[in-house]
Amino acid sequence: MDIKEIQSLIKFVAKSGASEVKLEMEDIKITIRTGGESVPETTIVQQIPMAQAPVAPAAQVPVAEVASSQTEQPAAADDDSKYITIKSPIIGTFYRKPSPDKPVFVEVGSTINQGDVLCVIEAMKLFNDIESEVSGKIVKVLVDDSSPVEFDQPLFLVDPS
Repeated sequence: MDIKEIQSLIKFVAKSGASEVKLEMEDIKITIRTGGESVPETTIVQQIPMAQAPVAPAAQVPVAEVASSQTEQPAAADDDSKYITIKSPIIGTFYRKPSPDKPVFVEVGSTINQGDVLCVIEAMKLFNDIESEVSGKIVKVLVDDSSPVEFDQPLFLVDPS
């Protein structure tokens, strides 16, 4: 649809007395609203085919919460600096157990070795074992079971000593 066709459509809608007309085709959406005697309002949205699937935006934390957490816990940040953070290598759903009827892979306080399975992340119906790249002791589990995780999201804190 070119600009002349759109202009003639606007004139036609204005003369017809319709208050609103919506036209949707494969690659374009047009909405024309007329407000009585005034000039008609036209909204044109052209959709461009996407080459790949959209990625979900990362969770956003309100600024007020970020500021309060920084002022309340400066000592906790210093304590966490001596630990190694194990991060998610993929986007998916985090599971602490191999199946619902089995025990969790690791608990807080568990001693782990390099290559031990820490959790499973499901991505596109595939269950991926996440193995430890370090040896040490699990200090904290940072993600709830059965919750979505992003790429590079911290999962565990490990004390390497």
